Amino acid sequence: MFSLTVQPQVTVPLSHLINVLHPMKTSVGSSSSATCTSRKHKEHVSDSELHCTEPMWNLRELGLSDLGAQQLDELVTRVLPRLSPQEVPLSLSPQTAWRTSHLSTHSFFYNKHGFSYGAVSMPIISRQHPSPLQTVSTELQHWPVWVQSRGFKTLRNKTRRLQSASERPLESEGFTPSFMKGFLTRDKGIEVESLDSLLKTKNIPDGQQDSFKRGFAEGFLKAQALTQRTQDSLRRTRLILLVLLLVGLYGISKTPFISGLDSAVDPVQMKNVTFEHVKGVEEAKNELQEVVEFLKNPQKFTALGAKLPKGVLLVGPPGTGKTLLARAVAGEADVPFYYASGSEFDEMFVGVGASRIRNLFREAKSNAPCVIFIDELDSVGGKRIESPMHPYSRQTINQLLAEMDGFKPNEGVIIIGATNFPDALDNALIRPGRFDMQVTVPKPDVKGRTEILNWYLKKIKVDPAIEANIIARGTVGFSGADLENLVNQAALKAAVDGKDMVTLKELEFAKDKILMGPERRSAEIDKKNKLITAYHESGHAIVAYYTKDAMPINKATIMPRGPSLGHVSMLPENDRWSETRSQLLAQMDVSMGGRVAEEIIFGHEYITTGASSDFDSATKIAKMMVTRFGMCEKLGVMTYTDMTSQSPETQAAVEHEVRVLLKESYERAKALLKSHAKEHKNLADALLMYETLDAKEIQLVLEGKTLETR
Repeated sequence: MFSLTVQPQVTVPLSHLINVLHPMKTSVGSSSSATCTSRKHKEHVSDSELHCTEPMWNLRELGLSDLGAQQLDELVTRVLPRLSPQEVPLSLSPQTAWRTSHLSTHSFFYNKHGFSYGAVSMPIISRQHPSPLQTVSTELQHWPVWVQSRGFKTLRNKTRRLQSASERPLESEGFTPSFMKGFLTRDKGIEVESLDSLLKTKNIPDGQQDSFKRGFAEGFLKAQALTQRTQDSLRRTRLILLVLLLVGLYGISKTPFISGLDSAVDPVQMKNVTFEHVKGVEEAKNELQEVVEFLKNPQKFTALGAKLPKGVLLVGPPGTGKTLLARAVAGEADVPFYYASGSEFDEMFVGVGASRIRNLFREAKSNAPCVIFIDELDSVGGKRIESPMHPYSRQTINQLLAEMDGFKPNEGVIIIGATNFPDALDNALIRPGRFDMQVTVPKPDVKGRTEILNWYLKKIKVDPAIEANIIARGTVGFSGADLENLVNQAALKAAVDGKDMVTLKELEFAKDKILMGPERRSAEIDKKNKLITAYHESGHAIVAYYTKDAMPINKATIMPRGPSLGHVSMLPENDRWSETRSQLLAQMDVSMGGRVAEEIIFGHEYITTGASSDFDSATKIAKMMVTRFGMCEKLGVMTYTDMTSQSPETQAAVEHEVRVLLKESYERAKALLKSHAKEHKNLADALLMYETLDAKEIQLVLEGKTLETR
């Protein structure tokens, strides 16, 4: 039910307020036709007799809650007509004061005011000074507002609220209707134009009205479709963001920052890797054989009071087989093998590296005896420094130091570390008690290279006539990884050429490709430059062939490779651990042979820049002979490591002796080439014809024999 309550808020029927906008033409008795059924004057009236189907509006909904007294009086004067004093019923006098009930009665009205509303035709609750609206309201003979009679418990259940909401207009609560605002501000409110009135207002011709309506409908549909697409896009965006958020949360939960420790480290069994698979490093294998004995039979050493070594440090250049050696140790001893890289312990979160070290050693101790191999040890065991930018950078190495030689023993766990930079390691890490043994793994010598080549050649289809010793002699400075790459490149070359097996030609091709780069067959070289290159390279070969103590020739070619237009490769018979003065002078003479040949054949005005690298190597040998090897009679057996700290006289003397050595070498090469001009020309012609000649073919040409047609 809805009632008119003047204090604290006035509530009136909406239809009545609209009706009073027009002059009251009906008589007093006509008000009995209102929708609310009048009740008889009785003392007891039940709640079921109260019926009101008219929707009600309070002042807040009508936009009148903000009006002052003067504005409300003006509204009443303009809206509600004044009745004559004769039409005012005497029984409707306003109450003079509020009353307070102390006892519960059968109705809310009686409990509030102390008497039943049946005693009067219509009770009006007011203040001591009624407002103008209240005064006008008392002049109405019949007031179509009924007060609900109910007890303390409210009957506003969910059903009544829904029914009341369904009867209200579609304005939200607290929204002031536009017609009330217009009524208060101007005499005539804004009317909403329909489509037909809009057509008339715009004076659209009859022939274009259908087009106008169709365009209006199409615009509405397009706007609706755009709104729908926008909503769909927003829903998809929300869904994608939700998925990304869930994935991010899942990823964070799996990071070491949340989980702390990594999952368990699984060991690897190295039964199929033994020392038989390691070639070219016999000394290192012998050193590590002791570690294998420690792991196999520890009682043999502990019976004498000896302690097992805790760590072995493998030092050597890249590609020499340090990782393979560590795996072979575990395979020979038949113990679990734990592999870790030094970079795995570096993380952006504080304490993760130390936790991983603890986790690794805890797993290893539970499976002792075993081998822990830490590759690239310098990345985790570098020298400790004080750095305000990284105050926690030392936690990982400190944990490693504690695990290797702390209060807790790690009997049966051998730590093998490998590094290319032993000088970068912390001193506390390489002291006895942590890494007790330091094993150097150098690049293999000619014997080791031969063994490595034979090992890898067994894995491919190769010509049985190949001698690995020949390739090993021409690969000075190659590591085991370089030799493996050489064999693989040769196999690829044979496959490209469609051959059934790998021959010496493919191996030589792979060696030249690794040393000097791939062939540049697409390079267009004119005949003149090709001729100069042929005489230049043949000059090197002639001097090398006829000079005592010079290295044997392996091959001569004028095929461009890398930055060079040709080259002559020398093949030492064995690895040279030291060189004599005669051998160094022979190397200088061979280097001078190219420039000397150009000068003899083409004249001093047509020498080229192709001898720059030759002069570099010759000058380097001469300086070493004077300043470091003591092979100069004038300066004696004295070394000059830092020439900037020497006196000007000493520097001038060193420079003079270097010039003397280079000049003497140049003259020896010129004399030799002049004495073998015929051989020089024959070799140059053969290079122009065949482009590449091996050692046997060069020997045949210099002996005056003809080569077989290829």
